[in-house]
Amino acid sequence: MNNTKLLSIVVPCYNSQDYLRRCLNTLIQGGPEVEIIVVDDGSTDKTAEIAREYCTRFPKMVRLKQKENGGHGSAINCGLEMAVGTYFKVVDSDDWLNVPAYKELLSKLRGVGPVDLVIANYVYEYVYTGKSYTVRYRNVFPRDRVISWEEMRRFRLEQLMLMHSMIYRTDLLRQCGLVLPEHTFYVDNLFAYLPLPYVRSLIYFDCDLYRYFIGRPDQSVNMNVMVKRIDQQLTVTYRMIEAFDVYSDIGSKELKLYMIHHLSMMVATSIVYINLAEENDKADRLNAYIRQKDERLYAAIRWNFLNVCANLSQVFGQRTTLQAMKIAKRIYKFS
Repeated sequence: MNNTKLLSIVVPCYNSQDYLRRCLNTLIQGGPEVEIIVVDDGSTDKTAEIAREYCTRFPKMVRLKQKENGGHGSAINCGLEMAVGTYFKVVDSDDWLNVPAYKELLSKLRGVGPVDLVIANYVYEYVYTGKSYTVRYRNVFPRDRVISWEEMRRFRLEQLMLMHSMIYRTDLLRQCGLVLPEHTFYVDNLFAYLPLPYVRSLIYFDCDLYRYFIGRPDQSVNMNVMVKRIDQQLTVTYRMIEAFDVYSDIGSKELKLYMIHHLSMMVATSIVYINLAEENDKADRLNAYIRQKDERLYAAIRWNFLNVCANLSQVFGQRTTLQAMKIAKRIYKFS
């Protein structure tokens, strides 16, 4: 395989036979400048067989790595070790890319020169209802121009930079020592958060690139699934809080405000699902931990709108919690 690639795309897979072809059929449209690394994380279905078919058909583009099951983060770690592209993107096996937007992005990447972070839009695809919702960043970033954090404007409440919207420079991820925890869901939040203080240059391309398949009953962001996995959500939330002293470590005011915004969303989500699981002591411990770590951070997070809703639900019970969930769903558009 050619070792001079523009973009490495890692596709973490676990029992993905029902979705993988749709995903790969879009990714191969990137042509020879792209390498596609399918990481089969211990699947027991025909995932590896399908991946090998694409390796045979597109030997200069597609690679397969089979490994024991270690979870989503473990698969991304493996893909990062293997990647040879200048840029690095994760595309989950049940998601896909819009081909015209994908080709437009590759064309722009060729001309821009190395930047630390590339942002593009993503689309929630509610496949079972036929609805969609696009997250764009036109109010936050100037378009098609390399900038620093200082030129970033404020995010709306419903906006976050998520894994779906982000393409990092591969060497930056290695230089910042990104290693995601194994056997843990929701690590995409760590991928979208931990490298940010190392980013010095970024660019926003206003194209609707990533298609996020959402609405499956077994999906990790399904409400009932998240209640069962609240401890994993908390693991990721604590890891994000522990990673940086936001007020001391982050020099850019604009990046500092954004990181507090992302932390607020994670804490509010955690508290809502804690309340649904009727394990309120975990919410008390989380709030106490944040307050002990940094009173300013605690105050900023505590009075965020969603956290006010979440903490009211803790006081007034499950009915209020469900109302908070409805508000969160309307804002963040998850399942």
